Amino acid sequence: MPIDCSQLSSIIQAYRDQAVAWLEDLIRFPSTQGQEAEVQAYCLQRLRELGLQAEYRPIPDSIFDDPEYTHGDNEQSYEGRPNVVGTLGGKKGRSVILSSHSDVVPAATWDEAFAPSYDGEYVVGRGASDAKGQIVTMWLALAALREAGFEPRGRIEAQIVIEEEPGGNGALALIRQGCRADGVVVMEASSLNVFPANRGAIWFRARTTGRAVHMGRRHEGVNAIEKMMEAIARMLEYEQRLIEASRGHPLFTRYENPVQLCLGTIRADGWPSMVAGECVLEGGVGFLPNKAMAEIKQELLDAVMQTEDKWLREHFELTFPKLHNDAYEIDPRHPLPVTLNQAVRDCGHASEIFGWNVSCDARLYAKIAGLPTVVYGPSDIVQAHSVGECIRVDDMLAAASGLAQFLVRWCGGE
Repeated sequence: MPIDCSQLSSIIQAYRDQAVAWLEDLIRFPSTQGQEAEVQAYCLQRLRELGLQAEYRPIPDSIFDDPEYTHGDNEQSYEGRPNVVGTLGGKKGRSVILSSHSDVVPAATWDEAFAPSYDGEYVVGRGASDAKGQIVTMWLALAALREAGFEPRGRIEAQIVIEEEPGGNGALALIRQGCRADGVVVMEASSLNVFPANRGAIWFRARTTGRAVHMGRRHEGVNAIEKMMEAIARMLEYEQRLIEASRGHPLFTRYENPVQLCLGTIRADGWPSMVAGECVLEGGVGFLPNKAMAEIKQELLDAVMQTEDKWLREHFELTFPKLHNDAYEIDPRHPLPVTLNQAVRDCGHASEIFGWNVSCDARLYAKIAGLPTVVYGPSDIVQAHSVGECIRVDDMLAAASGLAQFLVRWCGGE
């Protein structure tokens, strides 16, 4: 007899207290970049308890040289900081990767970030939504399938990766190690919607140089700050062109501003009574799948080079040394988003298929591994990185029921 939504939902509801306990345990690990070892050990044990063949997948430090690696300010060896992978099922049906991440952003000014609380409806703590609640949702679905006696014909691979927040280096490592499947579900806060497309995001660093002199001789110098002001004006003009070029993309029409250019930080050398000899601006550009990342890089440079200021053209440098998340999309009519969306809806929960104006690990599976990929999970992205980050437990249970039903339909059962 087929396993139906009501059976799976009933099993998952009985796991409510366990779900809260799992999530509170995960939140207590302050798993910021470089501090993931303990939470990964915990995840390994939980996957084994759920009946998966689970193991560590070490990340080699050679990944630093990978052209798709995202560099940052906190780079450190991957020794003792592995990904965790658990597998279940056979080779006779369609296979799927379920991926989420255990790393979180720092607590900043939130003193109670790693001291979880539960008020009977919401669990509060850093990572509750992004993305430890997603990990628990995955576990709930797997637990329900085990209790229902489901033995998948196709292979289910549960991946819990590190370094999603700095740019996806954990997922990149698994992809380089050869992970393959007929579909990938990256678990992030989608409000139970199914996203077959993500916005891209790339960070840039612009540098202008001038001629530093004492302020009393200002007329003899060239102010790098003033030159950067001209560069910024050209960049903001480019933003308007990018917005216009992105209007009407069918998967992103519901967003008022799906793309943007952000001016993040700016600094100059020197002294208040000195004409600045150097100015550095760092920011980011969000873009849709109608643009390739290489296009964005060239167009941003070309925009500044359109200036009539000869000095700026000759003393301007643009680099992209950090975050470089490409945009991606798959056909929304592909069986992967259609099957997942229908499973969620059949379990009695609202779900739509459209594009996400956020970037995550999904683009790596889609663009680098070439696998059909969607994003799905409970909670809203507005919770991510926030003070007071929380997730509604009922939303985790609902998302898990839809995910479990999807796995039944996608992987098939013996």
